[in-house]
Amino acid sequence: MSVVSSARRDRLRRFVRSFAAHKLAVAGLAVVSVIVVVGVLAFVDEQFFGGAIIETVHHDPNDPAFTPLEGPSADHPFGTDELGRDVLSRTIYGAKVSVQVALTAVSVAAVIGSLLGVLAGYAKGYTETVIMRGVDVLLGFPALILAIGVVAALGFSLQNVIIALGIVYIPQFARIARSSALSVTEEEYVEAAEALGYSRRHIVFWEVLPNCLSPLLVQASLLMAFAIIAEASLSFLGLGVQPPQASWGQMVADGSSYMSNAPWISVFPGVAVFVTVLGFNLVGDGLRDALDPHENAERRF
Repeated sequence: MSVVSSARRDRLRRFVRSFAAHKLAVAGLAVVSVIVVVGVLAFVDEQFFGGAIIETVHHDPNDPAFTPLEGPSADHPFGTDELGRDVLSRTIYGAKVSVQVALTAVSVAAVIGSLLGVLAGYAKGYTETVIMRGVDVLLGFPALILAIGVVAALGFSLQNVIIALGIVYIPQFARIARSSALSVTEEEYVEAAEALGYSRRHIVFWEVLPNCLSPLLVQASLLMAFAIIAEASLSFLGLGVQPPQASWGQMVADGSSYMSNAPWISVFPGVAVFVTVLGFNLVGDGLRDALDPHENAERRF
């Protein structure tokens, strides 16, 4: 048991060293960490304190108590919008929506898609055919168009945006999990587990799935970036978060009519989307390089 634990610690140390050597990935992780912390704090403030914390520190994001279209100043670093609401407070609360959508939708898609993909790759035959044909059907639709269709069918709300994006991203995980499972099932330790009489459930959950996690983690980090873009796009179109709740995409849409005289309404939430998506992409690149030894070898040469 100690030998196995030692080997796992060695792998973890190699992963940390490799990831830390990727300076851009570390910078991306720092950006993502800040955005996630801000989003979580905004969520806690809204759910448990009724927005009292943000009101104490700065301003209520939904309070139109200030001069409309006021430029950036000491009291309003990001200015105010067309209704007189503080853009900085709304940008902070917009992080809550983006983090909630990205983490929840991608997590749901990762669990369902990974299980379906591993099951298809291990079971093969009729089971694989049924699962992968369903995956192909979903992949036949552009992701954003499919998300719009699901939201239109279910109704316009944050919860339905999460459901829609969760459905859209299931095939992405299923394909990667199946591909990895097909390779893993040929390994000797899987054959040994089968020879020892372990159940299929044990083999899938304890032998196959854990050894498929590396590419799935990379995919998850990249899809979180896509989820943020998709949520912003849906909110921009009026299909996502509904007013007065703050969303980066909705803020960009609201400010698009004032670009000539009050560009800050759209610019600051737009920059927030760009920086967050860039951060997740950099983290994904770092994870891919740290978890894929072949990629690391190619980079060295």
